Amino acid sequence: MANYSDSPLDQAFAALSEPSRRAMLLRLARESELTVGELARDLPIKLPTVLKHLNVLSEAGLVHREKQGRTVRVRLNAEPLKAAAEWLAPYERFWTQSLDRLVEVAEAMEAAKTVRGQ
Repeated sequence: MANYSDSPLDQAFAALSEPSRRAMLLRLARESELTVGELARDLPIKLPTVLKHLNVLSEAGLVHREKQGRTVRVRLNAEPLKAAAEWLAPYERFWTQSLDRLVEVAEAMEAAKTVRGQ
């Protein structure tokens, strides 16, 4: 990952920009702790690439790795995601308004259909 900024928020968004890394985080959110091998098993990429992605996630503070003998366990650290969610929060109003308008249009179309007897 190119280090454009040392800002934790920038690092979190940069780490989230890649689909394989997002898949890893989602899986860790569901399963709490996995070995590197378990995490790599369902991904369409080879182990060296998984390790590179884990380095990016570690640098962004999104995962914590712990070596136990020859096994490396990985856990999610969601704290940097909280900062990203807080940054996105002001934009939620726009998403909500758009969805509300979509519901209104769908309800109006359904009401018109009922009036026509369809």
